[in-house]
Amino acid sequence: MADGPQEANAEYYAAFEAGDLDRMGDVWADGAFADGVSCVHPGWPMLRGRDEVLRSWALIMANTTYIQFVLTDATCDVYGDHAVVTCKENTLTADEEDSGGTGFLAGGSIVATNVFVRTDGRWRLLVHHGSPILGTPEDE
Repeated sequence: MADGPQEANAEYYAAFEAGDLDRMGDVWADGAFADGVSCVHPGWPMLRGRDEVLRSWALIMANTTYIQFVLTDATCDVYGDHAVVTCKENTLTADEEDSGGTGFLAGGSIVATNVFVRTDGRWRLLVHHGSPILGTPEDE
């Protein structure tokens, strides 16, 4: 169980890395907040409602062989029973190995905003918005 929003945020990424849909479901808000749950995966339209969001995670997890996150530039601001965590998701992903014994590897960076709500003494994810970083000021 997560003690604060930072720990709830870490659990969100750990559930994704583990490909554990039950664990992911436990991260997201439910009950009175279920209809307000929303998620924007990079490149996807907005998904609204807990059921729709968790269906998207089932699809993503079924098609993700490996993913690892290194989070940087994380900040957390708490406003009563709401918290906003922003961070940079540095990802490494891989596909199934091919006949040559190597799988396709890819890396990338996403900026994310995660909004948590404290309900029944627990911090639960209410909104996730991830956006790919297409370039950096150093690239210009």
